[in-house]
Formats: sequence, C-alpha cells, structure tokens
Amino acid sequence: MKLLLDHHLSHKLVTKLADIFPGSTQTRLLGFTRMRDLELWFYARTHGFIFVSKDKDLVDIAILRGAPPKVVWLKMGNCTVAVVEKALRRNQQAIEELAADPNRIILEIFE
Repeated sequence: MKLLLDHHLSHKLVTKLADIFPGSTQTRLLGFTRMRDLELWFYARTHGFIFVSKDKDLVDIAILRGAPPKVVWLKMGNCTVAVVEKALRRNQQAIEELAADPNRIILEIFE
C-alpha cells in the first residue's frame, strides 16, 4: 500500500514512513508543484495510490467521483513532520482497513 502525500505535507515523510508505506511519494518529489487537485486525484487513481491530504477539496472530489483513489484526510492544523508521522503510524491499521474495504472512500484522522 503506497501513499501519495499532498503538497501541504512534507516530502520528508516519504523516507520516514518507508518501512510501513513503501513506494509512497509526495507531489513535490514528482514535480507537481502547480498541479490542480483534480489532476492529482487522477494521478493517484492511475498509479494506485491512497491520497493523503489536509485539503477538503480532495475529499469533495473523492465523494463526487468515488474510489479509487481512496483519501486519508488529515484534519490537523499546522504541525510538525513528527506529529504527522506519528498520526499516520498510529493509524496504519485503519489505513489498511480503508484500502481493503470496497465501501469506504475516506478516512479522517484527527490530531
């Protein structure tokens, strides 16, 4: 299971989470600095990613268009890379369950 981290999230998370989410990447690492949300959503869909974002717009797209991709919505304010890493690690099982459940599209994670 691989994650596509939105541009609001640090690219450093890719390395920090590689042990539990191998093959993950971040939009900046792909050169997607000015890509629109819908284009990012299509990229995640085409390449088998679960999209991770703090942006409600991605959630709205997922609700309108369905899955894939599924979306992990981080409902967290400004926080450190360590806080985001800890939240994703703490919710690894919930993310795996989201990926496996054909009826779920979105997982909300709170700080």
